Amino acid sequence: MSIESRLSELGVTLPDAPAPAANYVPFVQVGDIVYVSGQISNGPDGLILGKLGADMEVEAGAAAAKTCAISLLAQVKAACGGDIDRLVRVIKLTGFVNSTADFTDQPKVINGASDFLVEALGDAGRHSRSAVSAAALPLGVAVEIEGIFQIK
Repeated sequence: MSIESRLSELGVTLPDAPAPAANYVPFVQVGDIVYVSGQISNGPDGLILGKLGADMEVEAGAAAAKTCAISLLAQVKAACGGDIDRLVRVIKLTGFVNSTADFTDQPKVINGASDFLVEALGDAGRHSRSAVSAAALPLGVAVEIEGIFQIK
């Protein structure tokens, strides 16, 4: 089954790859590896803002992380010239969680992205990962995730 078909089954349509907000590129390809710049939490109603441990619960943070994963896949699709089926595997995610100093569930928040990628891609979605706290993120978003992917 194609990746697009699987995403469709999950009710997900990849958006156009978000444009960079400053002087950087959305992805860099080196050989068969694609490094995708950090994608911020952004849903159908706009940016997903908040600070975990203050005004946002873990479940809402995980949902925000899922939106980052969808944007990551949109960037990979762009890197593959529109053919997402060239994606071989997710190698690594680095997730940043806008959270209070005493919040310790960053991994549970980033699980929103990890679980989605495995659900959408099967074993090709399994990856190494870091989940870290940030005192603040751009524009006040709840989550930002960058990724490394292998393509063919």
